[in-house]
Amino acid sequence: MPLAAGTLSATIDAPYFTTLNDLDTWAAGPTNRKLDGVLKYIARPDEEASKQRGKLLVCHDYKSPRLDGLPQPTDRVPKSSARCKTAFFDCKPSLTSHRIFEGDSEEDCLRLLVGRLPQSINGPAKATAGSASLPLSPHYARLLAELAAQRGFDGYLLNFEVPLQGGVEQSRTLAAWITVLQAELLDKVGSHGETHWYDSVIFTGQLSWQDRLNSKNLPFFLSSSTIFTNYTWPTSYPNTTAEYFLTLDPALTGNTASPQPQTSQKSLNDIYMGVDVWGRGSYGGGGFGAYKAIEVIAPESLGLSVAFFGQGWTWESEEDKPGFTWEGWWDYDRKLWAGPRDGEVVVVPVPKVPKRNGGYKDEDTPAGPFRSVESFFPRSTPPDPVDLPLHTTFSPGVGRAWFVDGVSVHAMPGGWTDIDKQCTIGDMLWPVPAVEWDDGQRESPLPLVVPAFSFEDAWNGGSSMTLDVKCPGSSEEDAVFRCIWVPVQTLSVTPGKTYGASLYYKIDSPAQAAADLGVTVKALPAGSASTFEVQPVPAPDTDSDLPGGWSKLSIQLSVPESQGGSRTQAGAIGLIVAIVAEDATVDLDLKIHLGQLNVYPIPPPGTAVSSPTMLWANFTTPASKDAAGTLLGGVITVSSPDDPISAWTVQPSNAWFPQFMYFNVYGLLYASDGHVGQPEEAVWLGTTGIVGKSNSLEIVPEDLPFWSEVGDGQNKVRFYIQGVTDHGNVLGWEQCVFVDFDMSGLSA
Repeated sequence: MPLAAGTLSATIDAPYFTTLNDLDTWAAGPTNRKLDGVLKYIARPDEEASKQRGKLLVCHDYKSPRLDGLPQPTDRVPKSSARCKTAFFDCKPSLTSHRIFEGDSEEDCLRLLVGRLPQSINGPAKATAGSASLPLSPHYARLLAELAAQRGFDGYLLNFEVPLQGGVEQSRTLAAWITVLQAELLDKVGSHGETHWYDSVIFTGQLSWQDRLNSKNLPFFLSSSTIFTNYTWPTSYPNTTAEYFLTLDPALTGNTASPQPQTSQKSLNDIYMGVDVWGRGSYGGGGFGAYKAIEVIAPESLGLSVAFFGQGWTWESEEDKPGFTWEGWWDYDRKLWAGPRDGEVVVVPVPKVPKRNGGYKDEDTPAGPFRSVESFFPRSTPPDPVDLPLHTTFSPGVGRAWFVDGVSVHAMPGGWTDIDKQCTIGDMLWPVPAVEWDDGQRESPLPLVVPAFSFEDAWNGGSSMTLDVKCPGSSEEDAVFRCIWVPVQTLSVTPGKTYGASLYYKIDSPAQAAADLGVTVKALPAGSASTFEVQPVPAPDTDSDLPGGWSKLSIQLSVPESQGGSRTQAGAIGLIVAIVAEDATVDLDLKIHLGQLNVYPIPPPGTAVSSPTMLWANFTTPASKDAAGTLLGGVITVSSPDDPISAWTVQPSNAWFPQFMYFNVYGLLYASDGHVGQPEEAVWLGTTGIVGKSNSLEIVPEDLPFWSEVGDGQNKVRFYIQGVTDHGNVLGWEQCVFVDFDMSGLSA
C-alpha cells in the first residue's frame, strides 16, 4: 500500500481480538510469527537526559477507519523508524481503531488471570484444604507479550473499567498478573516494554476513578510501568499527586541507595495526569483550552507527565463541516500541536466545568496565553543515522498520487493513507522555521518562510514540502544579494564518523530575481562550541537532468572526534538560500520544493562499496518477494605471506548490508504471440509495506488494471519488483527482478 486498485485487498491476520478464545486461536496458528516490517526499537540519543522532565502519552480511539474519500489522519506524533517517523518531542503514541481485546464480563476478567481453560477433565493430583487465594497463570501475559513483539508495539494500556466481584483478592491477583505481563514484555519486546495502568479499579475491586495517585490505586501503579490518571481532576491534584509520591518508601519505588533488580524504579514522570481534548470535565475545557491543564501539570518544572486523550478531536469535530479538506484540517491541527503563525487566531474556550458535588461553575484559576503542546516538551533528535538512516519524503502518510523518481505513476483523486510511508515532516519547519541571516547581521527584515504540503508533485511517494519564501523589499546598499539559513530537521551524529546527505529540490523564482540553494549542518543548541565539517559532493552526470525539473545536492558531514568522543552531537540540517534581486526594493516571493532528504553513514576508507541488487522474486498467494545484495570489489595480488594488504577489499564489520524500505510493484500483460514488453511499459500496481509485511504485496486478479484483457491467449502476466533502499535510492531496472505468472486458470 498505496494500491492502484484503491482498496485494501491484503489478508490481515487477526487485526484485533474480541475474545480470549480468538487470542488463543491466533497463538496456536501459523500466523503468529514476527512481521518482517517491524523495526527494531532504537532509543533517541537524548532519552536519558529527558528522565527528569515530564513526558507525553497520546491516546485515542479513532472512528472506524475509511479508505475512501479524503485521507484520514494517521499517528499525529509517530515514532522514529527507518522511514524516519520522527516526533517533534519524546512521545509514546497509543492510537487504535479497535481495542486489541475488549471484554465486559467478570468471567473474561477472571480468565485473564487463571489462563486458558482446559479441554479435558482434570483436577489436582491430591485434594488439599481450600485456599482463599486466586490462582495466577502467566498464559495470557505470555501471549500478549508475543503479540506485542510480533506487531511492533511497546506494551499495553490496561483499562479495567468494570467492577471486580472478587474484591480485594481479585485486585491483588490482577496486580500480580500485571507484574508477570511486564516481565514478559521486557523479555520479548525489550527493555523499553511498558504497561500503563489506567486509573479505574481501586484495590477493593470497586470502579472508582481517583483523578490522581493515592493509596487506593497505588498497588496498580507499583505493579505497572506507569499510571494514567482520569482527567476530571481539580487544579490542586497535580501538586497533591507529586507530594504523595515523594512520601512513598524508596523501597517501593526502587529508589534505594542499592539497586533492587526485582523492583522497577519509579519517578514522578511515570505518573501521567490525564487531559481530555474533548473536554468532558477536563480542566481548560479541552480543545485549544487543553494547554491550561498542561500548565497545571507542569511537565517542565514539577516533572509529572501528560496523558493527552482524544487528540483526534481536531479531525472528528471538523470533518462534517462544509468545505472540509485535508489541508484545512492540517492547518487546524497544526495550531494545537505546533502553534499558530503570526496573524492567525486561536479561540480558547471558556468552559463550564462540573463541581464534584453537582452543578457547574466557571473556571477561576488564572492561565497564561495559549501555548502549543510542543512548547511544553523539549525537542528530541532522531536516532544516529549509523543506527537508523534518516529518510524522508516529507510525507504525512497520505496522498492523492504516487511518484517514483519525479514521475507520477498513478493518480488517486480519492486519496490514499498508509502509515508505513509516513516520514518526518521536518521537525524544525513548524509552525514556521527560525530563519537567520547567513551572511552577517542586517537591519532589513528577515524573509518569512512558510511550509505547506504539496500533494500535486513529489520526488518519491505522495507529497513534497513547499517553502513559500516571502522576501520584503529593502533599500540597504547590499540588499541586492541576500543569504538566509533555513533549518529543516534535527540530527544526532557521532563525532569521528562520516555521513552523507542528499536533498532533491527545485526552485520557482520570479522573473526579477534568481535563487540558489545549498545544504549544510549547524550545531545545536544555537551558539554551541561544536562545529560540523561539511564538504559538497560533486554531482555525477546522471544527476544533471532529473525528471520533473528536480535537482539533487549531496554533501559529506562530520564532527571532529575531539569534540565529544563517542557521545552524539546534536545538529540541524537545513538550507542556505542565496537570493539575487534586480531591484532590491521590490518584494519577492519564491517557492522552494523539498522532495526527499536522506542522511546515512559512509563506510570508512579502504572498505568495499556495496551495490544493492535484487536477486529473485516469487509469486505465491499472496505475492512475495525477497531481496539480497551483490558485493562488488577488485581482487588484489598477494605478493607474500607477510603482505599486510587484504586479498580483496573487505566490507565494514558492522551494519553495512544495504536494506530496502519498500518495493514498487508493476504489472505487464504478455501479448498473444508470447511477447512481453520492457519494464518501462509496465503499470504500477502498488507498494509493499501493508500490515507490517515489508517484502510482500497481495495481488487480487480482479483489481489488475488489465484484468479485462486477460483471455484469448493473453493469460500470462509479468510482475516487476523495484526496490527503494534506506538511502532513498530507487533501483534501476538493471538491478531489479521480475516474476511471471500464468492466470489462465483464474480468468474463467
